[in-house]
Amino acid sequence: MRDPEEDSGVHVGGDAYGSVRVNPRRDRRSARGARTRRRGLVIAGALSCLVLGSSGVTWALTNYATTKIKAVDAGVAGSRSSTGAMNILVVGVDKRDDLTRKQQNQLKLGRETGERTDTMMVIHVSEDHRKVTVVSLPRDTWTTVPGQGLHKINAAYQLGGPKLATRTVQTATGLTLHHYVEVNVLGFIEVVDALGGISVCTPVPINDPKTALDLAPGTYSFDGVKALAYARTRATARSDLDRIDRQQQVISALLNQALSGETLTNPVRLASFVDTTLDTIRVDDALRGDLLGLADQLKDVSTDDVTFATVPLADVDYKTPTGESAVLWDKEAAKELFRRIAADETLVKPAKPAKATPTPTASPSAPALTVAPSRIALTVLNGTTITGLGAQTRADLQRVGFLVPEVPGNTPQKDFDKTVIRYGPGREDSARTVAAALPGADLRPLESLGDKIEVVVGRKHAPAKKVTVKETDSSPTPAATPATTPTARTATDNICKK
Repeated sequence: MRDPEEDSGVHVGGDAYGSVRVNPRRDRRSARGARTRRRGLVIAGALSCLVLGSSGVTWALTNYATTKIKAVDAGVAGSRSSTGAMNILVVGVDKRDDLTRKQQNQLKLGRETGERTDTMMVIHVSEDHRKVTVVSLPRDTWTTVPGQGLHKINAAYQLGGPKLATRTVQTATGLTLHHYVEVNVLGFIEVVDALGGISVCTPVPINDPKTALDLAPGTYSFDGVKALAYARTRATARSDLDRIDRQQQVISALLNQALSGETLTNPVRLASFVDTTLDTIRVDDALRGDLLGLADQLKDVSTDDVTFATVPLADVDYKTPTGESAVLWDKEAAKELFRRIAADETLVKPAKPAKATPTPTASPSAPALTVAPSRIALTVLNGTTITGLGAQTRADLQRVGFLVPEVPGNTPQKDFDKTVIRYGPGREDSARTVAAALPGADLRPLESLGDKIEVVVGRKHAPAKKVTVKETDSSPTPAATPATTPTARTATDNICKK
């Protein structure tokens, strides 16, 4: 029987756009109600702490939650009702005053005191409370701060605290903000550790002396300190825009982990998760008094129902009159994005259900490939008696851009004639890209694989070839180009695969 303490890692980055599923509920009706309740509470807490994944849960009594969570006056519209559509401003605050010199050195932080906003997001909960949209606001956004003139959007908090931050975001987006959540991003460290650490697989190299990160493309297991550095680094081609992608991926993975059986069915881990997160947040008084009501409303939300979007940009290298580097929104596209959010319109198309029948081998008449090799992680198995064939195939696949983080294994049977690509439910698109790179290979769906893809090498294996993919959604790329139209993907799509 599987120990619930095992397999606690979360996978982010790399093949961050394949499907991922929250562990299915068991059929024990006596436990279903309690788990559904806990699941809703976890989601409410997670949405209260989306910045850098500082997810908290309010699974205990209302008095316990309201005692642990501090209130803040942010000047939001507020509502004592947990029903109806609502917009929540989530602000990540970088507060270092309480850190010792040793902790500052360990985290590679400077000596600055005070508070500054590190991340800003707007969360929209739909009218029926079945969908959640999260929009990341680039912290270098050049915008009007009411009463202060033009500044970067993250300066609003420093100039006037939560109230001015709220007014600034409302002015920029045109949305009415009903609630406010403030998170100390350094609390993210304890959250990751409470969940057993995370595993990241970056598709691009990262070399950041400031955070002591030196990563080649591949998979890494991180504790809270390293995970925070990974989520905050700007040492890639698109700087803060890549950083937003990494943060959204980390948030998705933590949300998935919080909703998994490893957390919901493990009282010790769940309790640790609560106690290490509730102290890190401040919310407006109305939300503080009705967090459990919101939790009950959100009990059926899954990672498929959480959508991430980024504001469309017109200029990613704008030079301000003061000589700073900033970004400018595409005004019309941004206006349309926030109009759609306010109108409860879906930003992503519903995912197609997994097919129960085998997908045919890729051919010239097959549908266009949509998932790039750089976003696909594989496991290679040698299905023959030919020594070294697995290692050779692994190197071959890496050469044409696939992620193969683990050393090849061997299948129990050694009689594979043709190479076989086995994939779990929901991985058809990624598997077709692999098949296109391995001419003559057979595609076989395998329910028991979960979200993985395996390449079993046969005796008639052909060398891998490069493939051309025309992707339909955005992903982290080296090019520093503006995003002129809204791009969105679900939390499920955002999780990295092994």
